[in-house]
Amino acid sequence: MSGALSATWPGGAMRFLALRLLPGEDLRGALQAAFAAEPEAAGFVAACAGSLDLAHLRFAGREGGSAVPGPLEIVSLSGSFSTEGPHLHLTVADAEGAVTGGHLLEGSPVRTTAEVVLGLASGVEFRREADARTGYSELFFGRA
Repeated sequence: MSGALSATWPGGAMRFLALRLLPGEDLRGALQAAFAAEPEAAGFVAACAGSLDLAHLRFAGREGGSAVPGPLEIVSLSGSFSTEGPHLHLTVADAEGAVTGGHLLEGSPVRTTAEVVLGLASGVEFRREADARTGYSELFFGRA
């Protein structure tokens, strides 16, 4: 793992939070609020299934967001949560089965439900710091 950053913590330091988001709730905003209400300073998406009216995504190498019209099924959601906010990637499928994915932005309302399980870690802190190599705020780890 030359040059890679890593952190470990005991499995006993984990707990999980199950959420069911309701129609009209913003996927990113609701998950960010749920994480912020918990005492842990590190989290991740463990599982997600549901549907959206539309998805607001930022595609790789682009500055602004794009609206993907629905109805959409959530195929996958992955990412991490820090006290500075989440970094989430979403993949959705439309009614024809065409798949689109990107960086999840605010403005993606739940259509029927979003069933989400968040993993929360005690004793470790995820944070975002400027990384001169990438030009972005990237994930760094520390002890809480």
